Amino acid sequence: MRWNILPKSDSENSLEIAQALGVDDTIADLLLQRGITTFDEAKHFFRPSLDDLHDPFLMQDMMLAVARIEKAIEDKENILVFGDYDVDGTTSVALMSSYLKTYYPNVATYIPDRYDEGYGVSYKGIDFAEDNGFSLIISLDCGVKAIEKVAYALEKGVDFIICDHHRPGPELPKAIAVLDPKRDDCNYPFDELCGCGVGFKLIQALGSRRGQTIEDLLLYLDLVATAIGADIVPITGENRILAYFGLKVINSNPRTGYKAILKQVKKEVLTITDVVFIIGPRINAAGRMKHGNHAVTLLVETDMNKAAVWAAEIEQFNLDRREADKRITEEALKQIVKNKEEDKMTTVVFQEDWHKGVIGIVASRLIETYYRPTLVFTKSGDKLAASARSVSGFDVYNALEKCSEFIEQFGGHKYAAGLTLDEKDFENFKNKFEQVVSESIDPKLLQPKLAINMEIDLAGITPKFYRILKQFAPFGPGNPTPVFLTQNLTETGYGKCVGDDKSHLRITVKQGISQYVCIGFGMGDKKSIACSGKPFKAAYVIDENEWQGNVSLQLRLKDIKA
Repeated sequence: MRWNILPKSDSENSLEIAQALGVDDTIADLLLQRGITTFDEAKHFFRPSLDDLHDPFLMQDMMLAVARIEKAIEDKENILVFGDYDVDGTTSVALMSSYLKTYYPNVATYIPDRYDEGYGVSYKGIDFAEDNGFSLIISLDCGVKAIEKVAYALEKGVDFIICDHHRPGPELPKAIAVLDPKRDDCNYPFDELCGCGVGFKLIQALGSRRGQTIEDLLLYLDLVATAIGADIVPITGENRILAYFGLKVINSNPRTGYKAILKQVKKEVLTITDVVFIIGPRINAAGRMKHGNHAVTLLVETDMNKAAVWAAEIEQFNLDRREADKRITEEALKQIVKNKEEDKMTTVVFQEDWHKGVIGIVASRLIETYYRPTLVFTKSGDKLAASARSVSGFDVYNALEKCSEFIEQFGGHKYAAGLTLDEKDFENFKNKFEQVVSESIDPKLLQPKLAINMEIDLAGITPKFYRILKQFAPFGPGNPTPVFLTQNLTETGYGKCVGDDKSHLRITVKQGISQYVCIGFGMGDKKSIACSGKPFKAAYVIDENEWQGNVSLQLRLKDIKA
């Protein structure tokens, strides 16, 4: 792993902000690295306020969207809330449908089948709307590129309101309203909302017309926080406020479906990371293993007994997903070795019975072993379908574009994409993809990079320091958990590998009179460095360990070097 220590802030700026806030230089430097340079900016950062949320009517087409929904309600039209089958899509559908149903009954939901209809707005969904008398579809987390499908809906007398956050193409669909902060002609002050965030701005606008304030809508922020975490959007600006208050809802007054999920995992206080790794995968598992409808049903359920049944079912989907993910990853790793492809620039693997719902996860897992652009293929009907994942700094979408002669269709972005092709073109595609990547990738990008905020001594880690550090949360893209470096560490002699498969490393490190327990997940192979008796250096984040009611600070290792 390449260590990249971020440059130190200007000492004069650091001193100014340290004095203004009454904090030490380390905290001041961390703030400056996040672009926070004044007392007021720090105040907004440490104390997120609902007052700083933007006026939803600043978003292009918002008034048109609100007027069309109000007309639908006045004319007693049937409204269909349509969303993708992933976390962002299902939380969006749960949010919009449950809000509208608080004052209007003629609302139903539709999640496309991952395998039958694929991603986004579908012809089948539009036919369902026509057949069942729905004259308005509100699509969430999808639709901004569905030009032909929206035109098809219009021919059938079905209007569209699109709430999306993906970058539009050169032409917008002929919808009644297209709410997307990434539109070139949209002057909304924050363009990094997730799909559920755009949906929340729409209910905020609808609510304001009914005399509701933001406080009346707080109970929906648990869904928004979940989507923000799962969709990996930057936790800055408006997203930081929405995630901050959404976490408060999750931890103090979660919806019934969340209570049922959390009962399964017995976790009391959740961080955004817990939301990403506990709630997110369970919601996602429904769409991966069965159908996204199961997730929406759980998220809108208000009866605890029914929610418990749905949560147990989704828990089983998640267990099935984990089992499939583990098995397919093992089979793919064996395939790489069998084909003698360990030293290639890319990973491209295929087996026709691999579950389509987990190949994206498997691609990410393979990158943990072979850090390089990766595609995992399976059979889908009479075609091969793949999920592509990339490494930091390399645009896999551009690489796929250069292989388009062998691809039937593809879509995605810089780090993740999906594609289909004819089985007869598989080997040609595989060879071409390897050639394209080999010719264009900087070899440095094939080694993972660890960004380190700064070097500190163990003596600087105090309960007060950690209390302030915790106020930097919620962490995520744009506001990552601070990573520190400490040199000249020694191990106290009790280091060992732990876990069922002994793959984790537990050591106690010492520097001067200061010492801390460290845990390194998946770092069992580093025991020889840590426990050699020689000094070493470690990169880590600081967190808390709770054991039998006692809470203590510990260092969660990211890497160690001699």
